[in-house]
Amino acid sequence: MRSRVVLREFGVRNVHTTDFPGNYSEYDDSWDKEKFEKNFRVDVIHMDEDTLEFDMVGIDAAIANAFRRILLAEVPTMAVEKVFVYNNTSIVQDEILAHRLGLIPIHADPRLFEYKSEEDECDEINTLQFQLKIKCSKNPQAAKESSDPSELYINHKVYSKHMEWVPLGSQADNLNANFRPVHDDILIAQLRPGQEINVLMHCVKGIGKDHAKFSPVATASYRLLPEITLLQPIEGEAAERLKKCFSPGVIDIQEIKERAACRGNCGFRVLRSHYIFSVESTGVLPPDVLVSEAIKVLMGKCQRFLEELKSIQKK
Repeated sequence: MRSRVVLREFGVRNVHTTDFPGNYSEYDDSWDKEKFEKNFRVDVIHMDEDTLEFDMVGIDAAIANAFRRILLAEVPTMAVEKVFVYNNTSIVQDEILAHRLGLIPIHADPRLFEYKSEEDECDEINTLQFQLKIKCSKNPQAAKESSDPSELYINHKVYSKHMEWVPLGSQADNLNANFRPVHDDILIAQLRPGQEINVLMHCVKGIGKDHAKFSPVATASYRLLPEITLLQPIEGEAAERLKKCFSPGVIDIQEIKERAACRGNCGFRVLRSHYIFSVESTGVLPPDVLVSEAIKVLMGKCQRFLEELKSIQKK
């Protein structure tokens, strides 16, 4: 029971972490490095271009939650920070246009760039530059009886694919990369003949803790591994009713429809140290790279903490 959280019909028991010295008599619960290395493991369940699901076993809730928060707010990305509006005759106000541009995820590896402070000049090391220049006009080939804007007008919809990378300095030669928006079909604005947009954008390196536009994940979450235990033999109709309580192959307490079949017959628990992580990238970086970068950030935090402890001891 030490490693389980018990789920009851009207409450949850054993929710607090108890693995610390002295909590259980005649049981050594002090942290041990070799024991941790033996029990800790990471199992990748599923991975594709944008999503990653993996099990992290043998850690405490505080570490799991710190890992999740780092993924959300402390792994750096590149995003539009400044928008220079040279001409905007669309119905979208300048500040709204700048805000929409800032939320477009940029496909650029932030590890190639340095952080930019307010005093620094924009250069090839700390800035990516994009230009959006488009004008709407009438389509001379459109049929007279047509009422479809897609046939009547040219460039009447402004998409993220119209954003063009403008290399700074020797970026085109040294970086050997094609920086672009992650998705080409993000609608930015709609125009009518005579209206145009001409803006220049500067992308900088930042973290989600400063602004949500820098967050590299659409979602990063975890759940505890569920466990079901039959408390007594179940046969016949009761067994069929119990089977219908769960999705095939998955135990999800929220999916239970008939509580009478389960009440008194089953015990529901979750493993305290088994976390099922789900990471969905915005497309800026692959999800496995985001996880490795989050681990590096967590390691850096631990190292700084140890250095602070050493400095206190010297005093």
